[in-house]
Amino acid sequence: MSATPVTAPASTAVDRLHFPPGFLWGAATAAYQVEGAAAEDGRTPSIWDTFSHTPGKVVNGDTGDIACDHYRRYRTDVTLMSHLGLQAYRFSLSWPRVQPGGRGPANPAGLDFYRRLVDELLGAGIQPVATLYHWDLPQAREDAGGWTVRETAERFGEYAALVADALGDRVALWTTLNEPWCSAFLGYGSGVHAPGRTDPALALRAAHHLNLAHGRATAALRAALPAHAQVAVTLNLHQVRALTSGPADLDAARRIDAVGNRIFTGPMLSGGYPADLLADTAHLVDWNSLVKPGDEAAIGAPIDLLGINYYTPTVVSAPTPHATAANHAHGESPHSPWPGSEYVNFHLPQGDTTDMGWAIDPTGLYDLLMATSRAHPGLPLAITENGGAFPDIPTADGQIHDHDRIDYLHRHLAAVHQAIADGADVRGYFLWSLLDNFEWAYGYEKRFGAVHVDYATQLRTPKASARWYARVIGANAIPGL
Repeated sequence: MSATPVTAPASTAVDRLHFPPGFLWGAATAAYQVEGAAAEDGRTPSIWDTFSHTPGKVVNGDTGDIACDHYRRYRTDVTLMSHLGLQAYRFSLSWPRVQPGGRGPANPAGLDFYRRLVDELLGAGIQPVATLYHWDLPQAREDAGGWTVRETAERFGEYAALVADALGDRVALWTTLNEPWCSAFLGYGSGVHAPGRTDPALALRAAHHLNLAHGRATAALRAALPAHAQVAVTLNLHQVRALTSGPADLDAARRIDAVGNRIFTGPMLSGGYPADLLADTAHLVDWNSLVKPGDEAAIGAPIDLLGINYYTPTVVSAPTPHATAANHAHGESPHSPWPGSEYVNFHLPQGDTTDMGWAIDPTGLYDLLMATSRAHPGLPLAITENGGAFPDIPTADGQIHDHDRIDYLHRHLAAVHQAIADGADVRGYFLWSLLDNFEWAYGYEKRFGAVHVDYATQLRTPKASARWYARVIGANAIPGL
């Protein structure tokens, strides 16, 4: 941690964009990306342990074995959060740390870590926001079929009950799944994420079982939590744009919206799977046998909040026979993460990009918030991830002057502010990420953190963006653009 605490002095700006009273400001991480301690206190391997230890799967052969050592350094990290003025911390629990093997009784040592973390947060006046699943499926569950089999959804409901029983008296906001699209279609379709399988039919089966897992976990949480607790799910909804207004390009956008968004929002929020998705994918999966009676009702149990993760828009045009199957925003692969729409063409929007090669376009966030609000009126929203990866090269004095990240955050927060002004019920914003961390298949090459981590020494150094974000939180406002 930096020797100099980060403070949040009052802004002197006259022209500021104020957020509503009670707007929740936070930051987010995920268990496998920050915790380390991969084999300690009873934790068993997850699919990401296996995947990252498989040669050629992760840049430089990096793994999450140590990551940010958050498992040992969580008190230091909570102190950092306090200095930043964070009001909430969104973290995920490691399923194989809590329930080794993905079934059976809880591991007391695993649950105790999260009890200590939650107590530390509450002691610092920071609201804990718990995510049950951020991609680290126990390897034993994958060996039994993973998300391609129904049993995993049933076991997930049991895991949710264990966690709610342990932490339900202290955690008031819960998220069932983080980005199930990535789990299903990058994990079982394109294979660029764990477990690295490349079967379009299995990817669709995985999507349904993730939906069902959300339903089972929602029921388990409702049964165990006090009445005031809130249940949410976080989706990386794609802001899909057609390259032109031509009918073929518009249909390409419809197809990607179906398998990118409505495969989840349909059963979760609108009563069932959309007919066009079923038609687009009927040659790959028998939906009538996959979706059992009562499944859609279970998946559609009411939630209190929808979390939205946004980084960049998705621009598509009509399929062509020789279109690349890869969508480079999600990693290079000869296998498509878009079952039934493999030959839709993807285009990189014009303009500046982040270190991930993702276009910087805050209008996509505004459009997404407005479209979601119109589609699901009365459902509160929160930005549960938003941020940018940049090179972040320390200067001679060890400081990181990441003005490109400040500009990114400023413009995206202005888009959120405009969406609220135009009627979107957005309740909070969680910066991705609190810390530089293990960025999945990109290893440690990409840095999203507001706090720089020297992986060799584990020294934490708040970047200029951290100090800027602290001022935003303190003022509940951003400077006008």
